[in-house]
Amino acid sequence: MSFLTIGHRGMMGVEPENTLRSFARAEREGLDVIELDLHLSKDGALVVMHDADVDRTTDGTGPIADRTLAELRELDAGDGERVPVFEEIVDAVRAPLQAEIKDAAAARALADVLRARDLTARVEVISFHDEALATVSRLLPGVRTALVAEHYGIEVVDRARAVGASALSLDIRRLTLELVERAHTAGLRVLGWTVNTHDQLRLSRGLGLDGVVTDFPEIRRAVRFTA
Repeated sequence: MSFLTIGHRGMMGVEPENTLRSFARAEREGLDVIELDLHLSKDGALVVMHDADVDRTTDGTGPIADRTLAELRELDAGDGERVPVFEEIVDAVRAPLQAEIKDAAAARALADVLRARDLTARVEVISFHDEALATVSRLLPGVRTALVAEHYGIEVVDRARAVGASALSLDIRRLTLELVERAHTAGLRVLGWTVNTHDQLRLSRGLGLDGVVTDFPEIRRAVRFTA
């Protein structure tokens, strides 16, 4: 498999994160995969937003879980963009997706959508929460999953294997060659985040990573110079 570039929340370095505009930009820039984040609204919609609260990325305040989808749609998510739901992203872009479950409650809802729309080949489910990945794998056998971690050690390889994940998505600041080699020996792909500079991209290549998560289109264009 070639070295993957993954658009972080779409192309959040140049567009409002987790919006249709951001995802369209990521696809236009040629990112191999597009990453997004999922929470459940008060009425059970799979809302695309990173934080549990709407404060940072919209003109509203308070938890996502306290608002219905209709109420969330009234918010400005940046430059006039509206808060999307997962199904809209599936229809808006053709690129493969990484869907990050931000809370375990969204696991079942996501599994239902992936099954109903036959999306298991296109969507990889990722999460910081081991139990969320285990739940998705139980509900949807054969789905591809990746364990995400920021504070971790070598044991993260065993954690990923325990929940049936096929990949690790790890904070590049803690990555070591030993960990990457152990993960590869265990049959796991290793992705690094967030890679936004040429030095970080060169490090990723030197570590033998399988791909990187980035905020900027320049990293996609620079990949060919670091092969």
